[in-house]
Amino acid sequence: MLFDLDGTLVDSTPGIWASIRVAADRLGLPVPTPAQLTAMVGPPLEEGFAGAFGLTGADVDRAVLAYREHYTAGALLDATVYPGIPRLLADLRAGGALLAVATSKPGPFAVRILEHVGLLAAFDSVHGATLDGVVRHKEQVVAAALAAHPDGARPVLVGDRLHDVLGARVHGLPCVGAGWGPAPPGELAAAGAVAVVATPADVPAALAVL
Repeated sequence: MLFDLDGTLVDSTPGIWASIRVAADRLGLPVPTPAQLTAMVGPPLEEGFAGAFGLTGADVDRAVLAYREHYTAGALLDATVYPGIPRLLADLRAGGALLAVATSKPGPFAVRILEHVGLLAAFDSVHGATLDGVVRHKEQVVAAALAAHPDGARPVLVGDRLHDVLGARVHGLPCVGAGWGPAPPGELAAAGAVAVVATPADVPAALAVL
C-alpha cells in the first residue's frame, strides 16, 4: 500500500508556506495569496511555481533554490502527523500490509520528516523525487515504489491531491482520496479517486470494497 506524504501523512503546510513566502520575496513577487499557497502543496516545486506564480525558465530555478535554502535550514521539520495516522499504519501492518511512501518531495527530505515525526519505522520503503529534478512526478515515484516491491500485492495509493490520483492511474492503481488534506472540495472526486474519506479511520472501510 502506498501513501503520499504532504497533506496525507503529515500537515507540513507551515514549513512549506513559510518557504514559499521567502522564495516569493527573494524574487520580488507580491506576498503569496492563500490560493497560491494551497496550490503549491502537492505538485512538484517546479510545476507549483510555474502554475501558481506564472514563473518561467530561470525564475523557476531561482524560486526552487530560494525555497530549498529556507526549507532545508529547518522549515521542513515544521510538520505534524495527522490524527489517526499512527493507528491506521499500525492496523495495516498488523494485517500484513506492506507499506511504502511515494511522494513528489525529494526523497532525503521525506526521510528526514518521517524520522522526525516518528513514522519512518512504519514503512518498508520511501520513494521520492530526486534533487536534480529528473524524477519529480507522481507517476515516477509510484513506479519506483512498484519496482522496489515487485512481489507485493497490487497496491492502493492514499493521497490528497489530483496529482496522486492521476499518478496512480498511470500504473492502473486506484487512489483513495485523503479528504483531510488541503485539496479544494471536489478535486479528488473529479480526478477519479475511487473514494474520498474524511479521516484516516475511514480508510480501511474504503479499502474493503476495492
